[in-house]
Amino acid sequence: MKRFLTYAILIASTYTAYSQSLGYNDLGILFTKDDNFGTARFEAMSGAFGALGADVSAISINPAGGAVAKKSIFSATLNNRNTEYLASYYGNTVGIQDDYLNISQAGAILSFDSAYSSDWNRFSLNVNYRLKSDFEGSFSSSGNSGQALFNEHPDDTSNQFDNGQEQRFTNTTRGESSILEMGFSAVHQNKLFAGASIKFHSFKFGQITRLRETNQDTNGNTLNALNIQDSYFEGNGISLSAGFIYKVNQTFRFGLAYETPTWHPEVFEESNLNVFDPNDSRYDDWLGYTDISASNQATDINSGEEFSSNIFKLRTPSRLTASAALVFGKQGLISADYTYKDYSGTKYQENDAVFINANQNFNNDFKNVQAINIGTEWRFDKMSIRGGYHFEESPFKNALDRDHTKGYSLGLGYNFGDMKFDLAYSKSENNSPYNIYNSPNVNVNPIELNNNTTRISGTITFSL
Repeated sequence: MKRFLTYAILIASTYTAYSQSLGYNDLGILFTKDDNFGTARFEAMSGAFGALGADVSAISINPAGGAVAKKSIFSATLNNRNTEYLASYYGNTVGIQDDYLNISQAGAILSFDSAYSSDWNRFSLNVNYRLKSDFEGSFSSSGNSGQALFNEHPDDTSNQFDNGQEQRFTNTTRGESSILEMGFSAVHQNKLFAGASIKFHSFKFGQITRLRETNQDTNGNTLNALNIQDSYFEGNGISLSAGFIYKVNQTFRFGLAYETPTWHPEVFEESNLNVFDPNDSRYDDWLGYTDISASNQATDINSGEEFSSNIFKLRTPSRLTASAALVFGKQGLISADYTYKDYSGTKYQENDAVFINANQNFNNDFKNVQAINIGTEWRFDKMSIRGGYHFEESPFKNALDRDHTKGYSLGLGYNFGDMKFDLAYSKSENNSPYNIYNSPNVNVNPIELNNNTTRISGTITFSL
């Protein structure tokens, strides 16, 4: 009689041979990622504000931009994000959409005229909170690689279930990273704008993965294996930023800004391996049809909770941004930013073999990344129309063209005088591989994961 056996696998560490959670190299990239959240005007022009300033979000690119504002301004932004995930695995594609609403930005530029007769005639104090990345999301995949990695039941060790029939995988992530920035800027003879700031970084990231394998032996007996993993990371960091904008004439201006590496002195990691209850309705689709009574064997469902925790230090890359803009009076403008990041400079400050290997991978497998942001704005009385384009390379040396992030943006604004209201729509897309078996010894193709994201933002701004 054919038998159906089921067991749940508890992994004692997040990074064992068959772990499906993100590895330390993936996490280093994840915590560096910046999705350019900002005011609706900023997002509508794809964040190309390094040579413009006078927008609260502009100081995140170049802190000198605060002094461009002749009045004090306050702004807050509400953002809605929709992401469609298409996960392709051995000829099968599964699509899922997620939708999230949050406050993505709130800040102020306090502008002051100098009380003394000086060439430095205006200065500003700048403070801004913004969302850096939103980690909320979920995707699923299913297919058959033909391989069986979990091929032995604890109560039937003499029999090998080596014929892979199906692998089903789900990944749910939660959390966000954000930045609180405080800075100072000033203008010299209305031509040279200079500024500096300090940035306080914070992130929380959680991930739950579920890997289900269906495998058979040569007699058609079926083994169902379930692997659930729950990991959590939390940390804070600090970086410094400085830059300038030079107004060559009324039409042309350029800028340069540098942000130091971000130092995370203490990142907390915890892997929480949950209790697996065969009577839990969440697992009915996997455990409900199991029948082992005919074999006179008992299913081994491990119980209890295991925790593994760790604390480590992380340094993420610096950023250099060169900018230029053409300003056509009050009619309109065209702006462009070029950004350079060296992802190979990402480093863990630990002597553990796992972190040493991760640092070697950063050196060997990651590269310098270039990004281009282009934006334009045209004014018609009190109405403004905006658009933009952005492109950012993947940090992986072996990345394909489809792995780069690219997208466009559109927006409208209306000036009521001391109050402005802006709307933005942005769309971006990229493709990335996701290995559900995070081990060099396993020859299974990764999931090809396509992320298609749209964002709608609304900002209200007050001037004093």
